[in-house]
Amino acid sequence: MKEKSNLHFDTRSVHHPVLEMKADPSSTPIIQSSTFFLKDSAQGFEFAQSVQPSSFYTRWGNPTLEVLERVIADLEGGEAGLAFASGMAAISSTMLALLAPGDHLVASVSLYSGTKELINRDLRQLGVKIDFVDATNADNFAKACRSDTKVIYIETPDNPNMGITDIAVVAKVAKAKNIILAIDNTFASPAGQRPISLGADVVVHSATKYISGHSDVIAGLAVSSRALLDRIWRKHKVMGACLDPHAASLLLRGVKTLGLRMERQTHNAQKIAEFLQECSGVKAVYYPGLKSHPQHQIAAKQMLLFGAMISFDVGTKERGLRIVEKVKVARLGMSLGGVDSLIQHPASMTHSTLTDEELKQSGILPGLIRLSVGIENIDDLLADLKQALA
Repeated sequence: MKEKSNLHFDTRSVHHPVLEMKADPSSTPIIQSSTFFLKDSAQGFEFAQSVQPSSFYTRWGNPTLEVLERVIADLEGGEAGLAFASGMAAISSTMLALLAPGDHLVASVSLYSGTKELINRDLRQLGVKIDFVDATNADNFAKACRSDTKVIYIETPDNPNMGITDIAVVAKVAKAKNIILAIDNTFASPAGQRPISLGADVVVHSATKYISGHSDVIAGLAVSSRALLDRIWRKHKVMGACLDPHAASLLLRGVKTLGLRMERQTHNAQKIAEFLQECSGVKAVYYPGLKSHPQHQIAAKQMLLFGAMISFDVGTKERGLRIVEKVKVARLGMSLGGVDSLIQHPASMTHSTLTDEELKQSGILPGLIRLSVGIENIDDLLADLKQALA
């Protein structure tokens, strides 16, 4: 930097040169800046009126975030992407952008507990009318939709029962009635399933999970058409649910190995599901890769990989809690999707905010265990489960 001799030391220590790179970096730079210098007031006005400008103010957008948003849009096959500070920020911003008081929402009865809480408490409080249906039977959506239905919302595979919804069939119902179909694709990830290619309008992710893959960041993502995403961005902007650029960089690093991780984790999960199916102390195993899964054929039709999430029923709450505390390789933890295996008891952990009636309605049994399978050696994982189940 050439010394600006006409400026004092204190001024020069604040004003740094703008970096100009002669070659492209191999990793996306972290633009850790809250604001950006403008050429003139006209540019300030232009950016303030623009949707998702990347070099104005990081709550509006940011260059590092823009790269992440373009990557996830490309991987999901959508027109545009949007990054959020968490998965729930992505879900809540999407719901609030697409629904108004008096609108009707049809949602899967089996959903992540945070999503269920948002729907049952906040959306109802805002005057949104809601019907929950068993999403494993796609015909239920045609029966539940009305003239005021604006959004259909599903998870597939769902959390924690691993139920599968036929996306193409539900998308056909939604399009015939001019309803927006939104899908939480967290469990499958874009490596395992691409709902937009099957007719979905909006895809949301808790990017904390498989897209990150390393349990070191909290983030959310949404992908849709440009028109719908503009509506979601406006809600995102005023709610302030922006992602930090450093967290976006961690996601960009994680997504580079998404395909490799999902292949290994799916392989491990298939082996474990087959093992659990033969265990005398296990009443039922829920994994879409098993031919015994009630929606296996649908999963085989729409999923590229069956994923790494397994649920299994060991009969009672007491036995479930004993098993999740006895494992040693898999660790007891609330999240999922990382390279390390995590196990938990939904009724007393992730879904404990639901009432007994809501747990029953969602099909969450007292003895249900949820296992997020990691990339560890399969022999170690099987031996660990064997000793815990003994």
